[in-house]
Amino acid sequence: MATRGFVLYLLAGFSVAVLSAFLISDHESYKLNHLPHRSSPNSVTLDSDEKTWPKLEFDWRILLATIIGFLGSAFGTVGGVGGGGIFVPMLTLVVGFDTKSAAALSKCMIMGASASSVWYNLRVPHPCREVPILDYDLALLFQPMLMLGITLGVALSVVFPYWLITVLIIILFLGTSSRSFFRAIEMWKEESVLKKEMSQPRETFANSRGELLIDTYEPLIPREEKTPMEIFTFNLRWKKLMLLFAVWAAFLVLQIIKNDLVVCSSWYWILTVGQFPATLAVFGYECVRLYKESKKRKTSGNSESVCEASIEWTVPHLIFCALCGVLGGTVGGLLGSGGGFILGPLLLEIGVIPQVASATATFVMMFSSSLSVVEFYLLKRFPIPYALYLMSVSILAGFWGQFFVRKLVVFLKRASLIVFILSAVIFASAVTMGIIGIEKSIRMIQNHEFMGFLEFCSSQ
Repeated sequence: MATRGFVLYLLAGFSVAVLSAFLISDHESYKLNHLPHRSSPNSVTLDSDEKTWPKLEFDWRILLATIIGFLGSAFGTVGGVGGGGIFVPMLTLVVGFDTKSAAALSKCMIMGASASSVWYNLRVPHPCREVPILDYDLALLFQPMLMLGITLGVALSVVFPYWLITVLIIILFLGTSSRSFFRAIEMWKEESVLKKEMSQPRETFANSRGELLIDTYEPLIPREEKTPMEIFTFNLRWKKLMLLFAVWAAFLVLQIIKNDLVVCSSWYWILTVGQFPATLAVFGYECVRLYKESKKRKTSGNSESVCEASIEWTVPHLIFCALCGVLGGTVGGLLGSGGGFILGPLLLEIGVIPQVASATATFVMMFSSSLSVVEFYLLKRFPIPYALYLMSVSILAGFWGQFFVRKLVVFLKRASLIVFILSAVIFASAVTMGIIGIEKSIRMIQNHEFMGFLEFCSSQ
């Protein structure tokens, strides 16, 4: 019921915002046709096309950006959300980059943090099962739709007015942060009950949400100790990893070819539409596999989950995951993030334990963010010295953030800490992006700039 209420909240909020944008767009078009001496509808994009690249000088600005970037990367990767909602405002307000360059550098930081986080997680055993801590099945399910959503998000960022993007992000982030926060409180209470029972003489404990709690304690059956190299090789699944890289490479080749084509030309649209079959093929393959295996286990009386998610893999659930994957990628394309603001909370929503949700979300973000970094590099959208410096900060932050928080989870026996961090990062992103967006929207209104939808082809 809570999930349905959350979905209805998003649908209602998005519908009202988009309908308002249509009304404003019609009003603006009327004024453009009837009032003389108005600025062009594309005036809103003029300042955003100008590159503002400050010099890399070690002053108070770069020091503050380093601190914010380190903390944002550390907590963002732990929560599985990346931290793009913090990086973009930091790079524009503190350092002084233009919005597009800040979004490109944000992708560089997310890629560095997620890559180091994945490297750390490959050396960590699963907390309660003899399976890799990276859920490759969920990665194969969400990665293609996430990348497709990023393509859609980049296109919508050209068409949507800036104020509408701000409103949609605030609605989404407030909803996901609130949902994650209440889930964290629920987990905290259950962990408190379980800790109290564990302090008593050992009995058989049953818990309706035990999959979220048992990972914080020692398993009842001692497991054979493995060396770090054995854990590393066990966590690698080369066949599925190669399939993920194949999807990544296919999207990369298509984007490189598209960059050399005239926007809205015949070949441009052919390649754009060509992304859909490749995406749906991989997604459909994983859907069929999960559906058949889940049905087979249910028929044989095996209650064990196919993967980390505790939901039944029915057609409605698979469609819901597809829509959420596209939504996460679209937000990533609009915002300049890795899509983790949707993927992280979604994995928790479908029953994945926090450690695995964090590891899997950052694993998927590594692919999506690296694809964007290559695209931005080809477009010469960010300065190399700044990118290398900020990536090095994020790499260190991603590794040590995972190390510190996971040690803290084991010590306190509170996996809910990861969910609290996720909620806090999303809420902080909502506040920072909201302040930036509202301030810029007010300035656009004062300058009498066009506030409606723009045409895709003429706005490129």
